Amino acid sequence: MISETFHWKCKHTWLKSAKNTFWCLLGCSIGDFGTILFFQLSKIPFPILGIMTLAIINGIITSIILETIILLRQNFTFKLAFKTAVGMSLISMVSMEVAMNATDYFLTGGAILTWWVVPIMLVVGFVTPWPYNYWRLKKFNEACH
Repeated sequence: MISETFHWKCKHTWLKSAKNTFWCLLGCSIGDFGTILFFQLSKIPFPILGIMTLAIINGIITSIILETIILLRQNFTFKLAFKTAVGMSLISMVSMEVAMNATDYFLTGGAILTWWVVPIMLVVGFVTPWPYNYWRLKKFNEACH
């Protein structure tokens, strides 16, 4: 159902979209940070752009896995849960991943996790897709959970 009048003032929608964005951030961060940390600790020589590309791909994959698990716990069938997770907004996931990795790149030179950069990456990763998720939820009543 498409809403006739759109506005940015609905606290309920901001809270629901924040919850959805948080779950997406959690899923994306697992794959993203895991990939960067693997290369950081193993010291395998690999181009920074390659590491960051793998981090983005792995972040999207782990986000889809986490969303599938969440939906399974809400009594979705596996097929429907997976289809819903894959059909979630790739715009939101990709924007989140690119924002997080761009932040890492500009602050550290790329593919480096430090105690101070991770919180900044998480905040930027959350804030970037949050308005889009609000808009999508408010305008089309579409959410992943």
